[in-house]
Amino acid sequence: MNLDEILKLYDKEQRIELTYPDIERQATPYVVRHISLSGSHPESWIIYSNLDDANVDDGIRAEISFFEKLGHDLEWKYFSHDHPVDLKERLARQGFEIEDEEAVLVADLRETPARMLEPVTYDIRRITNPAGIEDVISVQEQVWGRSYGDMGEWLREGLQNYSEQISIYAVYVDGKPVSSGRLTFHEQSQFAGLWGGSTLPAYRKQGIYTALVAIRTQEAMRRGIRFLTIDASPMSRPILEKFGYKLLTYTYPCKWKVGQRSTSL
Repeated sequence: MNLDEILKLYDKEQRIELTYPDIERQATPYVVRHISLSGSHPESWIIYSNLDDANVDDGIRAEISFFEKLGHDLEWKYFSHDHPVDLKERLARQGFEIEDEEAVLVADLRETPARMLEPVTYDIRRITNPAGIEDVISVQEQVWGRSYGDMGEWLREGLQNYSEQISIYAVYVDGKPVSSGRLTFHEQSQFAGLWGGSTLPAYRKQGIYTALVAIRTQEAMRRGIRFLTIDASPMSRPILEKFGYKLLTYTYPCKWKVGQRSTSL
């Protein structure tokens, strides 16, 4: 696995060229924006930037001004290989809240270990009816201790409007939802993404998370995907590395709330 080449391809397909349904993509000479088109309190994103030491501070201020005029919260997704090398620190000095580091891991599905290909014995169901989203959201809210109502709305819309780009799974024990996760696809991309894999504390260390990864891996392989990626937490990273996932880069969500004051430089 040539990680340098994969990282270049990841930047091209998953950051520079990526599009989402119901999201407006805007590419400027300096950033790629993804602008939310729905929601009463929308959040939009910058997922790629091409700044340098000479223009970075003005560039950050320009994006703050742009999204403030829209009335949108902004997540600037910074990656550890981005330029300039101190972009994250400059965002922080402008007032962005820097959230916890996540490791972006990648698996080449041409090198999938046998364990990921074994039949899954847990009761794992692909959610195809919007009513089933309640089970998925129930798991997320119990694990993370906060409301996921907006995510529930987004997942229901996904099932109704672009089900070919999202697969949602829930794991059941004795009829109770105990784990959930999703798999996302993008047109004309060799990558698919694992997201939202969460298991209730009482059901951890029983192979449930591994089974949830396996069933999504098998679907991705059936659909001709070459690479799977995940923004892994410290809890899930060791599990995934056992199955051949490699560190591609690190990412940090950098959050700006509309209406806050920018820190002067």
